Amino acid sequence: MRRVLVAVIAIFVAWSVMDFVIHGVMLRSSYAATASLWRPMSEMKTWVLYLSVFIAALTFAVIYSRFVSRKGISTGLQYGLLFGLGTGVSMGYGSYSVMPIPYHMALTWFLGTLVEAAIGGVILGAVIRER
Repeated sequence: MRRVLVAVIAIFVAWSVMDFVIHGVMLRSSYAATASLWRPMSEMKTWVLYLSVFIAALTFAVIYSRFVSRKGISTGLQYGLLFGLGTGVSMGYGSYSVMPIPYHMALTWFLGTLVEAAIGGVILGAVIRER
């Protein structure tokens, strides 16, 4: 249980930092260009955002710890890549299919989600591994 909690905290921090780089730096101009689609900064629900990242990290770690039998960095990376592929397609291209966002935003959401999940998987494999 302690290793799962350490992994959740490490993944939460890693994903939060990567989210800032992806959304706050790389896509800043794209968000500005599509401002009519988003809440104004003054209305953003930051606590909901961080709570959702924490719950995602918790779920990601618990699924790995309970349902993956061979634990290690390689397995964690594979788990992260599969998880990232599934969630990234939904995040990037699912959103692109129903929202008037530029294609490069959808691609960045997809690739960003894939990379975040892969790094999360490596963290899992390093923290929660076979003895």
